[in-house]
Amino acid sequence: QVQLVESGGGLVQAGGSLRLSCTASGGTLGPYNMGWFRQAPGKEREFVAAIAWYGGIPTYVDSVKGRFTISRDNGKNTVYLQMNNLKPEDTAVYCCAADRSSRLRVGADEYDYWGQGTQVTVSS
Repeated sequence: QVQLVESGGGLVQAGGSLRLSCTASGGTLGPYNMGWFRQAPGKEREFVAAIAWYGGIPTYVDSVKGRFTISRDNGKNTVYLQMNNLKPEDTAVYCCAADRSSRLRVGADEYDYWGQGTQVTVSS
């Protein structure tokens, strides 16, 4: 069973950047589609971005298009989320997740393994 650990969160001013990392242990990320989700206080978990096991063209929620970039390095067993031009509304706990499906999916319920999350706080 793959175990996921996120890192890279923190406090940043609006307009700033952060890069989140999600590293796997106990298994390889190679076979999995990978997603990033976020949850703000009092809100439901929200899909942010996903990338297929082979790379390819990622998918993003509209609110982060042009600002966030998901990528992966299967050799390092790591998935990244580069976040630029951050806004206060991006403040949330960000979690990565792994999906064994052959299709790239955006529903949280469809992912099989989850990390604990890393806090991102954007000040105005």
